[in-house]
Amino acid sequence: MRTIIKLTGVLLLTGAIVPSPSVFAEDTKINSDQLERLLERLETAEKRIQELEQPKQQKQEEQVQTPPPAPALPPHLKNVGGGLDDSEQLLINNFAAGNENLANRLSSLEEDWKKFSDSEQAKQAKDASKATTLKVFGRIHLDSWNFSDSTPGIAAFNNPANPMDPENRFEFRRLRIGVSGDIKDNMIYKFEYDFGNPGNPAFKDVYMGWKDLPVFQTLLVGNQKRPLGMDHLNSSRYNTFMERPLVIEAFNEDARRLGICAYGVSEDETWNWRYGIFNLENIAGDGNYVGDAGQMSVNGRLAGTPWYDETSGGRGYLHLGIADMWANPDGDVTASATNNNEARFRTRPEARSGGTRWLDTGRIAGATWFNTLGFEAMLNVGSFSVVSEYQVTNVGRGSTGSDLTFEGAYVQAGYFLTGEYQPIDRKSGTIARVKPLENFFMVNTCDGDTASGWGAWQVAARYSYLNLSNGNVTGGDERNWTLGLVWWWNSHARMQFNYIHAEIDDRGPIDGYTGGKSDIFGTRFMVDF
Repeated sequence: MRTIIKLTGVLLLTGAIVPSPSVFAEDTKINSDQLERLLERLETAEKRIQELEQPKQQKQEEQVQTPPPAPALPPHLKNVGGGLDDSEQLLINNFAAGNENLANRLSSLEEDWKKFSDSEQAKQAKDASKATTLKVFGRIHLDSWNFSDSTPGIAAFNNPANPMDPENRFEFRRLRIGVSGDIKDNMIYKFEYDFGNPGNPAFKDVYMGWKDLPVFQTLLVGNQKRPLGMDHLNSSRYNTFMERPLVIEAFNEDARRLGICAYGVSEDETWNWRYGIFNLENIAGDGNYVGDAGQMSVNGRLAGTPWYDETSGGRGYLHLGIADMWANPDGDVTASATNNNEARFRTRPEARSGGTRWLDTGRIAGATWFNTLGFEAMLNVGSFSVVSEYQVTNVGRGSTGSDLTFEGAYVQAGYFLTGEYQPIDRKSGTIARVKPLENFFMVNTCDGDTASGWGAWQVAARYSYLNLSNGNVTGGDERNWTLGLVWWWNSHARMQFNYIHAEIDDRGPIDGYTGGKSDIFGTRFMVDF
């Protein structure tokens, strides 16, 4: 208690010797945080002195002689008096000596706070009146990959025309820059470009739309992610592993397509949904689709958090989701076709090898429709999380051949060694940004020592498989085991390390090989802004 009293006394003495109110109000520039802290400290001092008044009054009733009158205090403290020990009495005397300046200072603080609040409201009103707003954002992902102990089959799958082992590589996986904002009255827009391949840049999210709509809530028109698979809807800024699981890439390659999509969320944020119509061809490289086939898909996703621990701020939750896609590809794979057959499923080995995709069905001749159904679940309890998805694709070929079935799944678990947790965005049904309890830093201090923080550390493991061989289509069967380590320097920067053991079987023969194995090591340095 005495420590609290002494600290309060220091505050009150400081109030007594600070410059006059006019100097404080006019000559000193303070921000909102400083104003709030000063007001809180003054309120704390007032409450403490009121608490000290109670034992004094009780002691007065027991005393025969009337104690000397207390020093004059401001109205809200005028009943505080004697009956205290020496240090407490000194505190009151110090307050009495500086009470006028302190009261005036409090008045000035309140006045300055009102001016600041009014200016903020005026600024918000001015921003709302603008025709458009603009926010610049981007990300940098620098990767290194090392391929070791690859069998000859891997060389054939990586480069069928001239079999060659995947070479170790350094590359900018993503170099993105973009802008987004609002357009009066309820329109929004976004434009994002990726220069990871400087010779062939590609756009990503490019759309315009409306928010706060009746029925639809938010409606976007343009290039955007198809709602299929939680991992693909997650931002690469937040995902635990460097590359997405086999099944996610195979059935929703590159994710984004030209389309129109509605986004909604329930009032209590328990459930969210997306549904829309999309073109099947990826136009990120050339910006257009040419063809009379009208290859389109209808996509929808319903997801939610039926259990969400509000009291812990979301450190515990259960996420569930289901998604579906119906598509009508062209089916024509002849050279004379004016558009590409998009009934094709392929993927990389959860790494960037620089060659072709190791699993590939090729364009499936005669495919007139296909349907992909996906299920997803995620459980987070404190620093531990586990995620799993399963997807199955059925392809109809009419009179050309029997129907085909491909499937895949993954399960992954992660644990924060430093006590953080994986947040979820309940409005979109995707994971959100991790905020380390302590950022990583290392600096020299003024006394010659070194101060440091170690950031957030997460360990993770994943098993994934994909089967793209069925009937006379032999795209291959792959199983991957991955170990991961993530070092979060702060909420916008981190380093990732992955070790992947990949095994492939039942692949259509390439240079005589139908299977292979490879051990892969990957490292990523990344920031976003």
